[in-house]
Amino acid sequence: MKLPPYLLFDAVTATEKAAIAAYSWVGLGDNVAADKAAVDAMRAALMQLDIAGTVVIGEGERDEAPMLFIGEEVGTGTLEIDIALDPLEGTGICANQGDNSFAVLAMAPKGAFLYAPDTYMEKIVVGPAVPKGAVSLENSVKENVAILAKAHGKQASELTVCVLERERHNQLIADLRDCGVRVKLIGDGDIFASIETARANGTIDMYMGSGGAPEGVLAASALRALDGDIQGKLIFRNDDEYARAEKTGIRDFDKIYSMNELAKGDEMIFCASAVTNGTMPGIAYDANGKVTVHTMVIDLASKSQRIICNSIV
Repeated sequence: MKLPPYLLFDAVTATEKAAIAAYSWVGLGDNVAADKAAVDAMRAALMQLDIAGTVVIGEGERDEAPMLFIGEEVGTGTLEIDIALDPLEGTGICANQGDNSFAVLAMAPKGAFLYAPDTYMEKIVVGPAVPKGAVSLENSVKENVAILAKAHGKQASELTVCVLERERHNQLIADLRDCGVRVKLIGDGDIFASIETARANGTIDMYMGSGGAPEGVLAASALRALDGDIQGKLIFRNDDEYARAEKTGIRDFDKIYSMNELAKGDEMIFCASAVTNGTMPGIAYDANGKVTVHTMVIDLASKSQRIICNSIV
């Protein structure tokens, strides 16, 4: 199914409204309030669209998320669309006025996105310089660094690998530093860390480690168009998480998912509106109350990436 052109602009509107709502909470230290503001605004925008949308990657299970939960239906039309979203990627970043907090949304025809449970996922992400499938979650850290260095024609010391700064990653960080690479630690925001590996003039050569499974699917939707690569393996910590996976139809709990299994098909759009500064300028108001929003738009069908800057009164 070919996505109608208007859908891209509808998606941009939804992320813009979420970003503007979240901006009211920038620097105020309240992650929950910032996230709720973004969720409420994005949901209101999606409800007005001429689609029959289903949230397949959302804010959690129905009993845990009052809005934009996995399985929620949005829109007023008949065009069946699957939606993956993170109304506020980097809640802590927003609350603490850090760099690279975004409102994120991806849309595709029904069945395009892995119906991933809200669990952790181990990930490895690289850009287009690395042959597809060359780095692998089945390889050792040393093997993946060697493959990365060869693909880029660089020494290990010239490479930057990004990892979420979490206690669970202490051994991974130590292994990377033993290989001689530069390790960039981030506190939040692994969707954009993943995208940075494939962006022209990006500052990250590889992303590694475990983070949210929904974020892995969203990253894959952008990486498809940017010719990057990602592998993901779901991580289950208890019986409840295994049960969540079974509810979504997952039976092979040890499966390593390729990029084309996380996000498949030929039609897919990805939008991310910046809340705080970083890769793009964040929300900015002028003296007259006019707000300027920068949105990254990635379209798989045209293999295009562009930044849209809108000023809204």
